[in-house]
Amino acid sequence: MIQLPTLEKPEDFPGQERVVWRREPHRLALAAIAGALWPPLVLTLPIWPPVNWLPGLEVDWRLRVLFLGLLIVPAGLWVLDKERKRTGRPSTRLGVIWRFMFYGGLFSAGLAALFAIFQSVRQWFSAASVGEAIGGSETSLLIFGVGGLPIAVVIGVSYALWAGFCAAFIAFTPQPEVRDRLGLMGEREGDPDRAGDADRD
Repeated sequence: MIQLPTLEKPEDFPGQERVVWRREPHRLALAAIAGALWPPLVLTLPIWPPVNWLPGLEVDWRLRVLFLGLLIVPAGLWVLDKERKRTGRPSTRLGVIWRFMFYGGLFSAGLAALFAIFQSVRQWFSAASVGEAIGGSETSLLIFGVGGLPIAVVIGVSYALWAGFCAAFIAFTPQPEVRDRLGLMGEREGDPDRAGDADRD
């Protein structure tokens, strides 16, 4: 007979277990590398090789996203470490994943907006007249702004979700339970029934 887990405390729910950084330095590097290697990018590169591998405006978009991931994921882990030292949050795996998704979505939206503006301004220098410049800018804003922004956000959130899972399960480990050997924790809170439980606030 299958026995279902008991859900008596918030920590019993999936993702709500309190976690701490792993002490091994290679774990942090492994989480950064694994988080940057988003499977849709890595798996499609051998199947559909990029036409242009050299850096530039014509380089494959997957290589651009992969290069950004190699920079942003370690930066995200660094920001997460600063936040934990300052506030003690996030303290659960779900909190780590949520922060990656939230900031990943914001970053992808901002980057897509900047790229749309860049493409719009770029049309001014290649236009032969004012009317052509305005038409080219409008087309660029419609394609890269209105049409490309939702796609960029979906890709960014998906990428950040993968990076968040890698960070939460590779760079973090469950926090050791603090045992109240003297029976003082429950008394300090004014609730004798809590004696022996860890102070998780």
